[in-house]
Amino acid sequence: MNYHNEYLFGTGKGELIEITYTHPLPMRLDRWLVSQRPEQSRSSVQNLINAGLVLVNYKRAKSKTPLKNEDNIQLWLPPPEPLPYLEPEKMELDILFEDDHIIVLNKASGLTVHPAPGHKSGTLVNGLLAHCKNLPGINGKLRPGIVHRLDKDTSGCIVVAKSQESLVNLQLQIKNKIASRNYIAIVHGVPNKSEGSIVGNIGRHPSNRKKYAVVDDESGRYACTHWKFIENFGNYSFMNFTLDTGRTHQIRVHCAHINHPIVGDPLYGRCRKMPCTLHGQALHANKLGLIHPINGNQMTFEAEIPLEIQKLIGIIKKKI
Repeated sequence: MNYHNEYLFGTGKGELIEITYTHPLPMRLDRWLVSQRPEQSRSSVQNLINAGLVLVNYKRAKSKTPLKNEDNIQLWLPPPEPLPYLEPEKMELDILFEDDHIIVLNKASGLTVHPAPGHKSGTLVNGLLAHCKNLPGINGKLRPGIVHRLDKDTSGCIVVAKSQESLVNLQLQIKNKIASRNYIAIVHGVPNKSEGSIVGNIGRHPSNRKKYAVVDDESGRYACTHWKFIENFGNYSFMNFTLDTGRTHQIRVHCAHINHPIVGDPLYGRCRKMPCTLHGQALHANKLGLIHPINGNQMTFEAEIPLEIQKLIGIIKKKI
């Protein structure tokens, strides 16, 4: 081991990851590392490379360094930094499953998943930090253990990783469509067929920065939502949704795009008449399927439809 390698990796702190590049075609170092570590953004990978924390064949490399078959790559991850201003908070969690590697919960509507500027407490992460002692440092400072997210006012199944190994595995399952996520919702209006798919790139709304929209330009990212009609309640419909992609507000944006916004949606259905008062949109992640990241068992979880949505259905039926 040369001096540079000893200086970086001989401290006993952090985590050393050593991988062999096995592919007949060359590939840029930064792009390959992002493909291997989906929990890290390309910019964070490039920062590690620029800081000299990535070696190729025991020598310092650049982001654009082309990898060749059988190259040795060493990546040193510094020890996790303390979570800024995050405090554990005792919270009642609706736990569907838990072991040493993952925890699956039924998130309540109105509960924000992770902290953000101006919203430092009362989040699911705060509650998880009190429940799971080893979360700090997994997946960054503000989203420890978070594999995927649900909007604040969307309820239902969410899985959280309790180790870095589980996190990477679960994120790859979502990226490669191995994990399945199923949603139900009450929408305005009645579709003219029994099932279909909504395909439309999603990007920032051109005039309202708090919203997203289906856009035609390159600013949007590909999004695909599959839907099935379940039942008609007068001027409302009970719908089922599955996702090919997981864009921010995807189901909400796509439903509004086809003129069937979700009942109670404060952003995308604001001008629609409400049958009753709701605390959030009538959207619920009712099923989650995944392969256990450690033992490989196929697992399926279900979260009962919240009482508020059940009450909404009852009120609508009475008015028919």
